[in-house]
Order: sequence, then C-alpha cells, then structure tokens
Amino acid sequence: MQDVLKIGIAGLGTVGASVVRLIAKRDNRLAEAAGRPIRVTAVTARSRRKDRGIELGSARWIDDPVQLATDPEIDVFVELMGGAGDPAKAAVEAALASGKAVVTANKALLAAHGTALARKAEAKGLPLNFEAAVAGGIPVIKTLRESLLGNTIERVYGILNGTCNYILTRMAEEGIAFEDCLADAQRLGYAEADPTFDVDGYDTAHKLSLLTSLAFGTLVDTKGMSIEGIRSIKPVDLKMADELGYRVKLLGVAARTADGVEQRVHPTFVPREAAIAQVNGVLNAVAIDADAVNLTLVGPGAGGNATASAVIADIADIARGHRTAPFIRPVAMLTKAGRAPLAHHEGGYYIRLEVVDRPGTAARIASRMAQNNISLESIVQRRSGPVRGGTDPAAAAAPAPVVLITYATTEAAVRRALKAMEADGVLIGRPQVIRIERS
Repeated sequence: MQDVLKIGIAGLGTVGASVVRLIAKRDNRLAEAAGRPIRVTAVTARSRRKDRGIELGSARWIDDPVQLATDPEIDVFVELMGGAGDPAKAAVEAALASGKAVVTANKALLAAHGTALARKAEAKGLPLNFEAAVAGGIPVIKTLRESLLGNTIERVYGILNGTCNYILTRMAEEGIAFEDCLADAQRLGYAEADPTFDVDGYDTAHKLSLLTSLAFGTLVDTKGMSIEGIRSIKPVDLKMADELGYRVKLLGVAARTADGVEQRVHPTFVPREAAIAQVNGVLNAVAIDADAVNLTLVGPGAGGNATASAVIADIADIARGHRTAPFIRPVAMLTKAGRAPLAHHEGGYYIRLEVVDRPGTAARIASRMAQNNISLESIVQRRSGPVRGGTDPAAAAAPAPVVLITYATTEAAVRRALKAMEADGVLIGRPQVIRIERS
C-alpha cells in the first residue's frame, strides 16, 4: 500500500466537520478502496474554541488558510470556506502554486474564477476537483466528466437549490404565501437570514455555469445568463399549475440552440408526470438529455454528510491517482459560448393576467395574441367579483384573473403581445409569465 495521503482542510463548518468525521469513520474502508490511507493532518477555521463535535486527533491547527495551503506536510488542500473572493481564492491559488491538489465545494469561487484556476491546475499537472460544488451528494460532475463522454449533450437542467424547492413544495401543498413559507424555512434552518442568494436564483446560476462548461465545452460564464428567482410566485400560480397538470420548480437550464448555448434560471412549469416534477422538499435533481442516453439524477443537494460524501469521493480519486482536466477539456480547448438571447427562446408559456372585467376585454386579449402568432392551448377565466350586470359599477370593473397556456412560441412574441395589451388598458398590474419546460 502506498504512503498516507495527507489532507489539509480549510473550513470546519457543517461540511468540513462532516468530512473529518467521515474520514475517521471510514478509515480502513477508504484505505482499501483508494489504495492508500487518507489522514486529516492539518486544519484551519475561524475559531479554535468552537465545539464542532469532532476529534481532530493529531491534526495541526494553522491559523492562516494561505499558510495551510502551502504547508509542506499536506498533499491535498480541501477548501470549504466558501465565497468568491479571498481568503478562499488566495488559498486555492497558493495551494496550486505550491503543487498541492485541490478539492473544493465552492461554487461561487468556481463560477467567478473557475477558468483561471483550471488553467493554473493544468499548468502544474494537478487535480482541481469540485464534485460537491453542484447538487451536493449527487455525482453529476463525475457523470459528466466520465460516464457520458460517448454522448453529445443537448440539454442539462435541474433543481439545483434545495431552499427554493422546499419553499415551492410547501407553497403548493399548503397554499401558503411565499413570505410566510420563507420565514418558516429560515426558522427551520433551510434558508439563510439573508435569503437573496438562494431565492433570487444566483446560487442556481453559479451551479448551472459549471454544468454548462462541462456539458458543452465552454468557458465558465454567468454574465450572459438570464436569472429570475421565485419571489413573484403566488399560491394561485401553484394552484393553477396543479389544475393544468403541472408542477412549478425553479430550474437552471442550459441547452444547445442554433444561436449558441442558452443559459437561464427561472421558475418553470414542468409536466406533472415528469421525473423532475416528483422531486420535492430540499432534494435536488439534474436531468441530462443526450443523443445516446437521457437520465435524471436525484438526491440531497446540501447538508453535512451529503456534501462531505462528494468531497471524500474527490479525495479518493486523488489518492488513486485519477486525474482529468477540471472541465473535461483543457482550458485552451474551451470555447466562448455563443449567447442565445432569451428573446429567441421557444417554448410554451403560462401567462396569468389580471384584467379589467368589461365587454371586449377577452376579444382584445385574443386579438393581441393572434397578431403575434401565439396559439393558445387553453384559457381559464375566473371571476373574482359579482357577475357582470350587477348594480355596482366598481364591482363590475373589478380585476378578473385570466390564465393562458400557449403552444410553442417565442419569448419576444409573448413580450410584444403583453406590451400591446398594456397599451390597450386592459391589464391591471404586472402579468405573471412562467415558461413551460417539456420533459
């Protein structure tokens, strides 16, 4: 058996502590599978005194992450601090410059600097592994790097944020408002005190940018991505989705199109019978459509043990001497993704309108849709006030909700039709527009 592989871990939060615990627990099994013992020999974190419920044994404590990254007594630097900037960035760069293999779970760092870090790793012939950066315990990075090399991938999409999936699941099942569900998620620890990163779609966008690069051989790029969160979703949207045979999920979608690679994050109607529609609560799912095989991977997208499982798998690969380019192809072979404008996106749409309840409104809506070559699969109108012809003029003009489901059309056509309806004065408030993703 080979010499011990010595690990330095920066960050002893939920994930870091779980990595330490699982390596100790699986000691002999890991050594047998990896062909050499794996030991945590040095660590760093914000506080030495915090009780993390783990035994560090003989592991040395090093106060500075960069010093740990360059420590001559470690072979692998495991970065679990998080954040797109320093100290995570400086520490990973220092580790690579010092000839250390790197394992990270830091999607924000990779979304911002992944290409540059991959170039540094390649120049030194070092692994830069990041299975835990996307979808927690789901082995989607390994699947794309190794298992699907015989495929041409056309689309990769998924539920990449457990907080949003938990909120949408609760809203659908219990009919509660977004704000109330978010507050409950924060109380239970599923959402951060500042939930912006999750509920506004940025966490999903960072993860999607990595999947896009792996799937399509492009440079990591979040700037050309369309990003929408879930704050605008109302219980009525989830109720209508159920009535019409759909579920609502926050999806990250990357697809090959004639205009280039389309990257988008937004709430989505998915058919109720689709596998991804059955993924509820804090679970994640990633679906991959390719020419030879289509598959959907489901599992825990966060949590100490799930994420630590992915980190340890990366460490074991290094112990076995298994190495591949971080983004499958060498950085020099990655191409700049031609950005497919969202206006060119084609698909079905759910459109919920609040309209003035007066004669001619429905005809005007239908006319504007027809003028933009938008065909309707279904239309549902619900009266929210007294029937027309009552004695109260104000009640007769109360908003009437109208829901439209379109056949395949373009984003640009939908926006033109809605702009025309607004000019006609038949709309009250902002229309709700949710894209439909066919399975």
